[in-house]
Amino acid sequence: MSIRSRTLFAGLVFVAAAAALTVNLLKSPMTADAQQPADGIGKEISKLGLKDTAGKTWAVSDLKGKKAVIVLFLGTQCPVNNSYMPRLAELNKTYGEKGVLFVAINSNKQDTPEMIASHIKEFKIPFAVLRDEAHAAAAHFGATRTPEAFVLDADLKVRYHGRIDDQFGAGFQRSNANRQDLAIAVDEVLAGKKVTVATTEVAGCLIGRTKTATVADAKVNYSKHVAPIIQNRCQECHRPGQIGPMPLLNYDDVSSWSAMIREVVSEKRMPPWHADDKQHGVFSNERSLSKEDYDTLLSWIDQGCAEGNKADLPAPRQFADNWYIGKPDAIISMPQEFTVPAKAPKGGVRYQNFTVKTNFTEDKWIQAAECKPGNKAVVHHIIAFVDSGKKVDLVEGLGYGMLSAYAPGDIGSAFPAGAALKLPKGASIRFQMHYTPNGVECKDRSSVGLVFAKQTPKIEVQARAIANLFFNIPPGQANHEVRSESTFKKDAIVYSLLPHMHLRGKDFKFEVVYPDGKTNTILNVPRYDFGWQAKYHFKEPLKVPAGTKIKCLAHFDNSKGNPWNPDPTVSVRFGEQTWEEMMIGFIDYAYVEKQ
Repeated sequence: MSIRSRTLFAGLVFVAAAAALTVNLLKSPMTADAQQPADGIGKEISKLGLKDTAGKTWAVSDLKGKKAVIVLFLGTQCPVNNSYMPRLAELNKTYGEKGVLFVAINSNKQDTPEMIASHIKEFKIPFAVLRDEAHAAAAHFGATRTPEAFVLDADLKVRYHGRIDDQFGAGFQRSNANRQDLAIAVDEVLAGKKVTVATTEVAGCLIGRTKTATVADAKVNYSKHVAPIIQNRCQECHRPGQIGPMPLLNYDDVSSWSAMIREVVSEKRMPPWHADDKQHGVFSNERSLSKEDYDTLLSWIDQGCAEGNKADLPAPRQFADNWYIGKPDAIISMPQEFTVPAKAPKGGVRYQNFTVKTNFTEDKWIQAAECKPGNKAVVHHIIAFVDSGKKVDLVEGLGYGMLSAYAPGDIGSAFPAGAALKLPKGASIRFQMHYTPNGVECKDRSSVGLVFAKQTPKIEVQARAIANLFFNIPPGQANHEVRSESTFKKDAIVYSLLPHMHLRGKDFKFEVVYPDGKTNTILNVPRYDFGWQAKYHFKEPLKVPAGTKIKCLAHFDNSKGNPWNPDPTVSVRFGEQTWEEMMIGFIDYAYVEKQ
């Protein structure tokens, strides 16, 4: 995972409270080194009207006299945008001392002045941020996403337009950028040179613009048709305190993000569901949209996002204290806070283990469990283990005692009535914590929530890790295969499957091989996503006889074509840190007696 430093640099911060901005960009005569006008290169700012909270109107004269001006289009909720805030603070400090002015514009419909002010405070943004409420500045610059950068020379002509660098993007993040595009462009402008790469593709969230229904009697509206889809497929994650980066709780939220919703839905990035379309296995937590819901949602956006009659809105969906599993019967937390350093030491922050005595005076049966990070910004994953002092053999015991886990995308574990995990009286819970520094020293105290079975179950659920610990992925290999397997000694029931790899993980498949040799694929994940590691819960648990094998087949991409890859020039083996690799197929299962 990336290691980002955040420089705390004090400076003037402006948040516009005014209405529309008027920015005219007029094409100037092209110089010998100018790029294509279609990309905005060579255009000149001739008029500028921006107000800060003190009421001062910014003019072109406020920008003149600088060796260069960096205009940044930013938002408050986009994860790619926010990943770049520490980097922009560093660049501001470095180039501010060289006579370069940084100024940001927020053109998002959904970002209120209060949200912008809070964002500035949270990320300690050291330069002016102004609100482009009517999207005029975004339109004239040709800005479409956040974050998006424009480099203006001393004559206020655009010399660079594009990304900050290539470290973060849609669905990936590198440990470090391969090319510092914005910094290189500024250096070349300051040196009076032609910008080598004047335009780059921008990754991030589309700017939220005001939508107007294009069909007067739109057949699809939010209240009646779209709100139920958003409730059932989006709000589980897109609400305050959960993993979704922006809330989608009402018409204003959803219509403001409609362009971005259209993009991620069309590209099948959201709702996140990575099992293949053939559906090897039917899963109770399946998130993908039906064709009817897909067509309805896109039609609504294409027709201009009509609101409809509010009386048709479904009742708000209720959530239990921000726990996916419902209100826990018990919440057990780490015994003390852990301080995560701003920067990781060489070799990364080692796994931290914290043990907590439960002090239960009787056995408890866990119907559902969910790990909740105290600080999502730095918690990469949590695994909570039940430590009862019982010794188990290596084959059966790899992963034994796992109570629950957290990784991006996981929503806890729940078992059907009559089946539960045992938490023996007097047992302890051990938190295995993996932290990823994000540039700011901060603290974490994570927890696990438990829902107890209402009566003693007939079936005791266990966990197993079907892992390969001895692989070697050669450098440059784009499709390296790794296998693992495990055999059930008795008749068993399988409740869920969880594939786990790191940054080079490409695809993962679970197969069941019965004693008679018959083989079935029970889960195929053709596009593994390290940023969204879901557990797949069978709608009907899989029953298998003694002697059945579960085989796992995975492929890894250690080539330079993998945008996640920390270093395609090295061999990669099993290891705890994310620049190393893992190949584990976690399963929840139970041994059962023959009927």
